[in-house]
Amino acid sequence: MTRTTSAVARALERIERLDPALHAFVEVWPEEALAREREAVARRLPLGGRPFAVKGPSGIRSYAARRLIAAGGVPVGATSVPGPGTYWQTWGQGARGRTVNPWRADRTPGGSSAGSAVAVAAGMVELATGSDGAGSVRIPAAWCGVFGLKTTNGLLPSPDRSGLASAGVLARSAAQAERWLRHVPEDGGPPGAAPAPAPLFPLPPGASSPLPAVYSDDLGFAEVDPEVAAVVRAAVDRLVARGAVRLLERDAGLLDPADAWTAVRGGAPDDPAAVRVRRGNDERLAALLDGGALLLTPATPNRPHGHEGPGGLYSTALTWAFNLSGHPAASLPAGFTGDGCPVGLQVVAPHGADVRLLAAARTLEDALPPARRPPAAGEE
Repeated sequence: MTRTTSAVARALERIERLDPALHAFVEVWPEEALAREREAVARRLPLGGRPFAVKGPSGIRSYAARRLIAAGGVPVGATSVPGPGTYWQTWGQGARGRTVNPWRADRTPGGSSAGSAVAVAAGMVELATGSDGAGSVRIPAAWCGVFGLKTTNGLLPSPDRSGLASAGVLARSAAQAERWLRHVPEDGGPPGAAPAPAPLFPLPPGASSPLPAVYSDDLGFAEVDPEVAAVVRAAVDRLVARGAVRLLERDAGLLDPADAWTAVRGGAPDDPAAVRVRRGNDERLAALLDGGALLLTPATPNRPHGHEGPGGLYSTALTWAFNLSGHPAASLPAGFTGDGCPVGLQVVAPHGADVRLLAAARTLEDALPPARRPPAAGEE
């Protein structure tokens, strides 16, 4: 009789085999993980011992991780985050060295949820927690070719006092992310309870298919790599052709949020210039997303940079406006540049519409080519 290998054992085997080259983990907990799996199966908990990873050594104490564990999820290790001595956050430092992009080892995976994105992309785990204060889930999701969700600000507890950071998740697909949200309810209720991200934005009549959306390649201010923009535009055109999206003619120009984000992060949310930008963008986004419309943009203005640093480019240029405004936003795989780097399509929804955003992302994924697994993932 052939003994079936457990899901946690398979995850641990892949970590042991692949992580020496990828450096996605800072800690791995094999004995504890296997014990948790046995308990989850014995107690017939909803997640049934499914393995996941947590962002950074402190991630095991996060609200999301605690709720997943209560639902029968099994944390197998802590993933890499930016190491000391740098002011830029688009890299990670694993236990064995710097975290590498699974598509191109000479490029970074993005950050700060660097190891979480790599672990998911390489199939070491099917899901990993993250947090997003300026794009820290969406950027590595885009650069590693996986799905990444930033929830509505304030939907789930966050230790970030500035109000910019929100809990997030990285997964192979929106369907897996939806499973995560289902077991991390806002009200801290029993595991498996339906989430209550009130108010859930209702679908207007006739808007379920195709989805009404507004597209912008630069939000009116960002400098975007032309090839990145072309990949995302081609993905949007495919969505339109497949009947998944109906584009609306609305002005998607926003005020550049860079200085306002910096002021809020620095503890000066009442700075007059920051207040003006936030108020102006809130008004513009309300008009853009009116009637349940989605906003589509590239997730990043650039492709993954080398390990020497990002130079003068802000990878956050297209993401941090939604940390200021609090809207839920996701990145899903859109394609590749000619040098083999993944590109992400960012999807933004109205406040509180996290469940609808996930449903929309599943519709978009179904209309796009299936996401590929990187060469660094090895054989299944």
